[in-house]
Amino acid sequence: MGFKSVSSKPHFKRTLFLAVGVSLFAFAQAAQADPAPEKVIVSDIGGPEGPVFIGRDLYFVGWTDDALVRWNGHETKILHHEAGCEHNGLAVIPGNHLLIACLSEPGAIIEVTSEGKEVRRWTTDAGGKPLKGGVNDFAVAPNGGIYATLSGPLNDPPGPIAGKVLYLAPGASQWVEVADALNYANGLAVSPDGRTLYVAESIGNSVIKFTIQADGSLADRANFAMLHVLIPDKIRSAFIGPDGIKLDRAGNLYVAQYNGGKVLKISPSGKLLHVFKVSAGEGVTNVALSADETELYVTVVRDPNDPKALGSIVRIANGRAP
Repeated sequence: MGFKSVSSKPHFKRTLFLAVGVSLFAFAQAAQADPAPEKVIVSDIGGPEGPVFIGRDLYFVGWTDDALVRWNGHETKILHHEAGCEHNGLAVIPGNHLLIACLSEPGAIIEVTSEGKEVRRWTTDAGGKPLKGGVNDFAVAPNGGIYATLSGPLNDPPGPIAGKVLYLAPGASQWVEVADALNYANGLAVSPDGRTLYVAESIGNSVIKFTIQADGSLADRANFAMLHVLIPDKIRSAFIGPDGIKLDRAGNLYVAQYNGGKVLKISPSGKLLHVFKVSAGEGVTNVALSADETELYVTVVRDPNDPKALGSIVRIANGRAP
């Protein structure tokens, strides 16, 4: 599939692309763009997404490549390929197994070993309903419970709001619905204390939060961050991130902004701490942190209007708050 390793949704990951206009806004924020250079570590990926680490190995997917790939710091290896899955999100679960989110319609969740061997899959929720809207991403809670997003339809112009969050309780065998009516549900993350779930609404250009109850259910839905308030949009479009989101150990949120060409670092109180401008492309899809949290590994599509969604993974030093 042409990956190149370099050593030392509009398209929210569906085949829908829009031409977008340039914003008239200027960047005039207290948190300035990171001037540090970035380094491309893997290139020529079709739809790069879902970066996660197991030890020193970086795993990622390509949604137009329909593949799960491992990068060991020197070379890549395709571990799983399934035509039509549209591999999108990844999560590491006990046993160093991986969950793969299939964004195809209807979606699927596939559990594989770290070598890509399938263990089991889900194509319905606990009520027997197909995973309509496609599975986008995962977040694993400290207690081992797992959350997943169903994005819902992606239409131009935007139409029905039908995104959902599913939950797989520790030891459970079926996913149950715990939230709905999300405006294209995308990335999600659980706070280090396990009390808060953050969910990206891509079309809404916002991140919302829920209080996690003892049984894993969700309550107290609230706004957390409206990205166009924190920093002016780079373009005028209904289809600008947030896409994937991740948390560091301090509870800071890293938000990949598709069509925005950047990653935003936001404090637990919702303050914009840092802006990482990504020069490798406008379609920033997701981010992973190194074990010591000093580096970001960012998946990015060079041109969001490219049907193949060709892109790369870049490494960027983790900036600090000004």
